[in-house]
Amino acid sequence: MRSLFTSLVLLYPGLASAAPLAIPADASWHLQLNGALQTPDRQVYDIDLYDTSTQTISNLKTQGRIVICYFSAGTWEDWRSDAKLYPKAAIGRPLPDWPGERWLDYRRSEVRMLLAKRLDLARSKGCSGVDPDNVDGYANDNGLGLTKAQQINFNRWLADEAHKRNLSVGLKNAVELLPQLVGHVDFAVNESCYRYEECSGYAAMRQEGTPIFIAEYRAYNAKLCTSAKASGFRLQFFNLDLTGTGKPCP
Repeated sequence: MRSLFTSLVLLYPGLASAAPLAIPADASWHLQLNGALQTPDRQVYDIDLYDTSTQTISNLKTQGRIVICYFSAGTWEDWRSDAKLYPKAAIGRPLPDWPGERWLDYRRSEVRMLLAKRLDLARSKGCSGVDPDNVDGYANDNGLGLTKAQQINFNRWLADEAHKRNLSVGLKNAVELLPQLVGHVDFAVNESCYRYEECSGYAAMRQEGTPIFIAEYRAYNAKLCTSAKASGFRLQFFNLDLTGTGKPCP
């Protein structure tokens, strides 16, 4: 079956040759996945692929924003519009803290086909890039027997497919995979690397001028801001539900 991306390229050949939009390493950013969209004066917006309308994305880009569209690449979510399309055999164990969400067997060709359609959707809605989440299933109790080598293969495939659609692509967490993924991803989004003492893993990526966006789910901490500034990270403090506007370091 012809993908939406393929159809767009046939209609507009220029799509195939354009490069993904580069994100400035020092860009300000807004991360929100739930609730009515807040509109702080930030350069980059990281917002939900499904819950954000094409018109909203268009309006943000008209205002000069870079729109990154979030979706889960490594888990099955029972509330998504394509949930019924995934084979039962591809659905693994539940994520303990996230009701309705289970690990996904990304090794299966039919799963990759469905994930490619999510990238098609991101392209058709006008997203500048994507923030694929849960790309470290191998390191969790997934019930599927996923391995580190398979995870790296999948993450590289995902990055390549995003780039084919002229979308920049981020690495969400999974710091331990950076040695194998540097050069494949265009930015990083990390949750709580200071809490888990893993921020130093981004040193090589930062030396290349790659944007590193760090979200800490805690009260504002000036000491951490000083550390983040010295490292070249863009640190911001959020509530865990991600319904409002975070407090960024100066």
